[in-house]
Amino acid sequence: MSSTFTLGLIGAVLTLVVLFEMLRRHRLREKYAVIWVVVVGATLVLAVFPELLTWAADALGVKVPANLLFFGAIMLLLFISVQLSYEIGRLEERTRTLAEEVALLRLQHERHHGRSAPMPTDVAPRAEDPTADDPGSPPHVS
Repeated sequence: MSSTFTLGLIGAVLTLVVLFEMLRRHRLREKYAVIWVVVVGATLVLAVFPELLTWAADALGVKVPANLLFFGAIMLLLFISVQLSYEIGRLEERTRTLAEEVALLRLQHERHHGRSAPMPTDVAPRAEDPTADDPGSPPHVS
C-alpha cells in the first residue's frame, strides 16, 4: 500500500467522521455537508487511483499533476468563499429587515401603550407556578 493511498484514506475517513459528528450535533447543515462529501469522494478516488490525476493533467496540458490538484483545490476554496459570502449577504439583509420590523413594532407599542409601559420582552420573568402545568388544578392565589 503506497503512502499516498494511506494518507488520502486517513484524511478522507477523518473528514467523514468530523462531518457526521458536526451533522449529528447540528453544527453543520446538510446543504453544506454535500460539498464536503463530494470532496471526500474525490479524495478517495485520487488516493486509490492516483494515475487519474496524471491522466487528467496530460489531457489538460498541465505538466505537473500536483499543479492541477492545487488548481482544483484553489478553485474549490474560491467557490466555497463566494457561496459563503452570498449566504452572509443574504443573512445580513434578513437581519436588517428584522431589526427594522422590531423597531416599527416597538414604535407602535409605545404609541399605543405610552412610553411608560414596558415591552413584553423587557418584563422580568415571573417565578414558575408549580400548578401552571396542570390544567385541571385551580389557579394559584397569592
